[in-house]
Amino acid sequence: MKKLSMLIYLLLGGCTGLPEGVRPVQDFSLDRFLGSWYEIARLDHSFERGLSKVTAEYSLNDDGTVKVVNKGFSGQKGKWKSAEGKARFVESEDLGYLKVSFFGPFYGSYIIVELDKETYRYALISGPNKDYLWLLARTPEMENGVKTRLVARAKDLGFAVDSLIYVDHD
Repeated sequence: MKKLSMLIYLLLGGCTGLPEGVRPVQDFSLDRFLGSWYEIARLDHSFERGLSKVTAEYSLNDDGTVKVVNKGFSGQKGKWKSAEGKARFVESEDLGYLKVSFFGPFYGSYIIVELDKETYRYALISGPNKDYLWLLARTPEMENGVKTRLVARAKDLGFAVDSLIYVDHD
C-alpha cells in the first residue's frame, strides 16, 4: 500500500514542486497576468518541438481556475497545433506559483520566477524541474537587455540556457 501511495503521489502531485533555488514571485496579480503572451524562448520538449509563432492565452474560467490555451505553428505539417488546459494556484493567490494540467488529473508546476511587476510585459517561467523554462513577453519580440538579463538569471538558477530555442514569430 505504501508503494501505491507513493506512485499516486508522484503521478498526481509529484510534478508540482519547486526546483532547487527557484522561488515564485510575490505580490502576484492574476488579473494583470491574464491575456496573451508570446513565447520568446524555451527549453525543448516533445509537445512544442518544431513549433514557431507560439503563444499562450490565459483567461478566467467560471469556476475560478485559469483557462490556458497554447498555440503554435508546425512548419513541417503546415498547420497550427493547440492545447487547452487549466491552472490553479498551489498556495496563495498573490504568489506566482500555479499548477497546470493539459491531461486530466495530471498537473505540473507553473512557476513565475521573474515578472515585470510594473507593466506585466515579460515573465520568466519554470516548470517542476530545471528541464522546463520559458521566456514570455506581451509582444513577439523582447528587448535585448531584458532578454539578456532573464537568460542570465536562468543560468544563475542552474537552467541549461545554452540549449534555449528562440521562437520565430515571422
